[in-house]
Amino acid sequence: MIPLRRLVFAAFAAAAACSPPDRPASDIRLWTQDFEIRAWSDITPPVSLEPIHYTIVVRDKKTKEPIADGQGRIYVTNADGITKWDGFKYGPEVGTYHATLMFPTAGAWSMGMQFRRDSTQLLQKSVEDWHQTVYVGEDFGPTPTPAKPDKP
Repeated sequence: MIPLRRLVFAAFAAAAACSPPDRPASDIRLWTQDFEIRAWSDITPPVSLEPIHYTIVVRDKKTKEPIADGQGRIYVTNADGITKWDGFKYGPEVGTYHATLMFPTAGAWSMGMQFRRDSTQLLQKSVEDWHQTVYVGEDFGPTPTPAKPDKP
């Protein structure tokens, strides 16, 4: 019975080592023609004027295999036409990428992603955009007033 327990434990450990990093249940799910993209941010819900780091996992839509060394970008646009984007940086985990965005204003934003396996292929845009509400962040703080010299 002991060897069976060890075998089961080893199987769980191997599965955990191959899985993507922990992600919250509120991850963003987008699809392109060939890819399944899941992303989550380090700050949820996002706030304006703060760098928001996104972790993105890309898998082949049919085989569910992670896509290594691909190219992509995340972009956001609001109703005023302000657009921000960042390119994916490949992470240490297989099929995992990282990007950082800063929302300059609070309000409603549409988010999309584009991805391709390599530079010989066209970027595939996500089929639908993700709609995200960005909340008011902390101000940079009051402007310090210069100290007045002491009068003798």
